[in-house]
Amino acid sequence: MTKINEDHFAAASGVIAGGVNSPVRAWKSVGGEPIFVSHAKGSKIYDTTSKEYIDYVLSWGPMILGHAHPEVIAAICRTAQKGTSFGAPTDAETNMARLICEAIPSIERVRMTSSGTEATMTAIRLSRGYTGRNMIIKFDGCYHGHADSLLIKAGSGITTLGIPGSAGIPEAMARLTLSLPYNDTNALEKAIECYAADLAAVIVEPVAGNMGVVLPQEGFLKKMRELTAKNGIVLIFDEVITGFRFSFGGYQNLIGITPDLTCLGKIIGGGMPVGAVGGKKEIMERLAPMGDVYQAGTLSGNPLAMSAGASTLKILKTKAAAFALLTDQVNGLCREMEKLFSQRGIAACINQIFSMFTVFFQEGPVLDLSSALKSNAGLYARFFHGMLQNGVWLAPSQFEAGFLSFAHTDRDIDRTLDACFKTLKNL
Repeated sequence: MTKINEDHFAAASGVIAGGVNSPVRAWKSVGGEPIFVSHAKGSKIYDTTSKEYIDYVLSWGPMILGHAHPEVIAAICRTAQKGTSFGAPTDAETNMARLICEAIPSIERVRMTSSGTEATMTAIRLSRGYTGRNMIIKFDGCYHGHADSLLIKAGSGITTLGIPGSAGIPEAMARLTLSLPYNDTNALEKAIECYAADLAAVIVEPVAGNMGVVLPQEGFLKKMRELTAKNGIVLIFDEVITGFRFSFGGYQNLIGITPDLTCLGKIIGGGMPVGAVGGKKEIMERLAPMGDVYQAGTLSGNPLAMSAGASTLKILKTKAAAFALLTDQVNGLCREMEKLFSQRGIAACINQIFSMFTVFFQEGPVLDLSSALKSNAGLYARFFHGMLQNGVWLAPSQFEAGFLSFAHTDRDIDRTLDACFKTLKNL
């Protein structure tokens, strides 16, 4: 941490609560004060001293094309010259909606929002309005934004900061949310058996990315779909992270499981603030102005976000073969890192799926929040700072995902492995 960055953080702390506008950025779980970013390009991010880092955070996932992709930036600039917000319908919103519906067949109608939190909040309200029921099921360690109903045993920053939920959530609201162990099909069956008549929705990250990367076990999501369909419960896939990261579409496309509603964000905004909820026409048309479930947003469908998102999705549509190559690249990185840990006698396992990964400092396997919490967060903190010193930017928390982009090169991978070797020598 340089004196320059310390000064930036001190200035921020004088006017911003906690010095940051999102808690994990404060580096509480890894220690030290956060580095302030000046700019980014491709696979690299630069601090205020112009030091370069290979970026595996990628703005927590959205930058799948890399930072400042020229076509995306050009689209934003063209749009900005015409105006940045109108509060009225635009063709850009329609074009974006068409791209999403084309890519994810379960989405027959879509509503744009300004964040993933708004999307999941809307999905829950819509499910309650559609079913006439009040309770929901979520899973321990899955983070669906900071709406009251969804912060019960949430992952991400909640786990990073070591707090059980959040003050300010009424007990009555908490009682409407059941949080079950991720990948526990038996617990899900029992909960639905007990509460089916009162359950409006089950919401899940089909691949968990907010307690670190945790993959769904064989049959978990399939059984979830069977049980929710049988009992008239709305199944919501939160694909804010996974949407368009593994292919042109959602993870649901790859596994052949169709949810009733899908929440999107991150990649569909090309780096701009964005979210979306979409799904079956009969459910989506309960939203105002057609239906009785109210949702609104002054900046929903903002033209800058729509232009950046549409540009990104159009590029991804052409990259079917490149997605497979990106997966191979991540596989290679993770397997070589595992060898380095093994050679140093360090207990570590890497959960990885397509272009997402997390290094857990434990023997593993990591299948849920309980097993994720067995990881050595202190050792991760030392690893994080060592990698940072050697020019590699990882998530400042044991319980977050790492990401690769199409901008990452083989040289980036080699430099990352060299940084890992140097870090482990001194760990």
